[in-house]
Amino acid sequence: MKDAFGSPQSLLVLGGTSEIALATAARLAARRTRTVWLAGRPSPALEASAGRLRALGAQVRTVPFDALDTDRHEEVLGKVFAEGDLDMVLLAFGVLGDQPRDEREPAGAVRVAATNYTGALSAALICGRALRRQGHGSLVVLSSVAGERARRSNFVYGSSKAGLDALAQGLGDSLHGTGVHVLVVRPGFVHTKMTAGLPAAPLATTPEAVAEAIEHGLRRRSEVVWVPGVLRCVMSVLRHVPRAVFRRLPL
Repeated sequence: MKDAFGSPQSLLVLGGTSEIALATAARLAARRTRTVWLAGRPSPALEASAGRLRALGAQVRTVPFDALDTDRHEEVLGKVFAEGDLDMVLLAFGVLGDQPRDEREPAGAVRVAATNYTGALSAALICGRALRRQGHGSLVVLSSVAGERARRSNFVYGSSKAGLDALAQGLGDSLHGTGVHVLVVRPGFVHTKMTAGLPAAPLATTPEAVAEAIEHGLRRRSEVVWVPGVLRCVMSVLRHVPRAVFRRLPL
């Protein structure tokens, strides 16, 4: 169960090599989170993530998990929940893709959509059902400001995140009143390995800043957090820019 301050004592991370997820898990483990499940494809990077959290005093177990292998999600996630109640699930997996290449080779675009939306849909519904059954817990979903309005430079990724965002909000409404809290996180450009080599967008942020926002959102039981917070206002304006004008923006 969460402690008196609302901090989770047990955590399942879907996307155990995500830098944002690891920063979040490390922040929580440095406080009161003592049991962490890291789910991801088996790799040295996943083991390194586990080692970093163990060094902070957490008991960490790794779980083989592939976002694209939705046929096994029930089995894999069911085993984790069978070990005991979880206070928090962090859905943090996703791929950026390569927009020009994916337009030329649609199979790449399908992989982006299958990972960011279809895989997330499967995992979120399974975890949401398990959290509902136990009657408590938080599901934190890493969305993106890219899903607020598709831009020509990354509309494949943006459309997948738009679907994920709508899914998370709808699931949050479905779980309202059950004791389960759904938090949607909308970061802007985050400096990670995934974005390495790309020109940083204005208001770029870090995994640590996103982790801090997630922790604060959990304590306040927020439904949506923006990172940085000023993006809420920026995106509110961009959503209402006439399309003919929007097309001329360097986006």
